[in-house]
Amino acid sequence: MKRLVARLWRLIRGPLQWRVLWFAHAKFMVGVTGVVRNDAGQVLLLKHRMWPPERPWGLPTGYAVKSEEFPLTVVREVKEETGLEVKPGRLVSVTSGYKLRVEVAYEALHTGGTLKIDNFEILEAQWFNPDSLPEGMQDSHRRLILGNPSA
Repeated sequence: MKRLVARLWRLIRGPLQWRVLWFAHAKFMVGVTGVVRNDAGQVLLLKHRMWPPERPWGLPTGYAVKSEEFPLTVVREVKEETGLEVKPGRLVSVTSGYKLRVEVAYEALHTGGTLKIDNFEILEAQWFNPDSLPEGMQDSHRRLILGNPSA
């Protein structure tokens, strides 16, 4: 049976192989989070309107659009949600295990811009010291900030 499958696979080469693979595998959205810090080491947190009321605080987050490089998703999302400009840094986490979603997180450095929140999605934006994070914060985001993303 394995030889037959291998022979068929070699016969259908090219675009048809890709189509078979596309239909046979799960499709994922990619959520991208930015751990944005300023020169003082503070982290940017947003109070999200659409998140659970008991856990509204978290890092800037959004979904990558087709063909977008994930570090640039951080730049776009921070700009859209806060008006601030950032420079993406190193990859800090890649997490799966969600239904149809993969989560990616990058460090980012605040480089400029004027704070102007998107009041459709965001209720408030503040800089916090890592040792005094607010109550009502996403646990996964707290771990990212403290450098222990998989705890």
